[in-house]
Amino acid sequence: MATQRHPRPWAGVSAITASLFVFLTTELMPVGLLTPLSSSLGTSVGAAGLMVTLYGISAGLGVPFLVAWTRRIDRRALLCTLLAVLAAGNLITAVSPNYPLVLTTRLVMGFASGVFWAIGVSMAMRIVPQRHAGRVAAVVMSGISIATVVGIPLGTIVESLTDWRTTFLIWAGLAVLVLAAVAATVPSLPSDNAVSVREVFRLPLVNARLRLVLVAVVLFVLGHFGAYTFVRPVLESGASATPAFITAALMVFGAGGAIGNYVAGFTVARSPRVGFVVGGAVLVGSLLALLAVGDGRIAAIALLAAWGIAFGVVQLSQLAMTQGAAPDTFEAAMSLNTLAYNTSIAVAAFLGGLLVDGLGVRSVMWFGVALTAAALLVALGAHRRATADAGLTRA
Repeated sequence: MATQRHPRPWAGVSAITASLFVFLTTELMPVGLLTPLSSSLGTSVGAAGLMVTLYGISAGLGVPFLVAWTRRIDRRALLCTLLAVLAAGNLITAVSPNYPLVLTTRLVMGFASGVFWAIGVSMAMRIVPQRHAGRVAAVVMSGISIATVVGIPLGTIVESLTDWRTTFLIWAGLAVLVLAAVAATVPSLPSDNAVSVREVFRLPLVNARLRLVLVAVVLFVLGHFGAYTFVRPVLESGASATPAFITAALMVFGAGGAIGNYVAGFTVARSPRVGFVVGGAVLVGSLLALLAVGDGRIAAIALLAAWGIAFGVVQLSQLAMTQGAAPDTFEAAMSLNTLAYNTSIAVAAFLGGLLVDGLGVRSVMWFGVALTAAALLVALGAHRRATADAGLTRA
């Protein structure tokens, strides 16, 4: 990977990290706003979850194709275009008179988000000296924690003080500011590592270990986001939660995720699969306990913190597992990871919506327990496969 010299490399890294922040908060903002969104737009809570579903579908399915089709476009120009699409989409969402227009807009925004996930980290790694590449990747990924700790709860606060439309209007303005920062601080970055669509899709066919890792990722994301997308109505039904309590709960979850990422940073190098299994087991336990606490608000907060920590550990562990399964084709593997991850978020929101509308909000917690437990079993199978492969190599 070529390194681009630039007089202010860390300013560019900061701009790319800010880009991740606005993309991720835009994707997941409806999680904290489902109740007022559904009421204002005249739809059910389950149907409102489609705002996450369609965004995730386009973000996942479009990745390998759009990245290949834009392989001749300078990456700085491409990122600026993606941020412009994000700003316009948030603005349209804020003023939209009806729900179908909101869904259509989210679908288009999802394509932009998926391309960013495919190019963002590698862009940051190219503008600093190679010795700092690993540190830069960690800095950019910290945008995930910032989004969950600050961004999504902040959106909920804005909605409680004004309305949900103002939240999306503010995020449109943030996207414009980040676009300006990218244009000013990120150097020209011609594409230098394009991967063909055919090569990407062949990889899991010839790499059994990667195939198992991707299945584990899919199951985990289905379980986690199937439950997390509807965490607000779940808390409202069990703990009689107020908007202030929802905001605090989301902030606690986000802080837990940041702690989990930090902890996993010391463990994934030794055994990412252990981190995945232990984190997933804690997540399952947290969901089961949430089903049992009833109206206990303190217990709910504590369990959301544990849930967040577990998610942070698994999040970093699954990235390390992907790299370990395909070290020589990591970029292609991460393209598949992005596709699997975002598409699974979409499917999780859709299935969760069906469960909420058909069986009640608590059913999504059981869904999360079942799918996360299945992910743990597959991860253990991937470990056995890796051990067998290592034995064959030594033989």
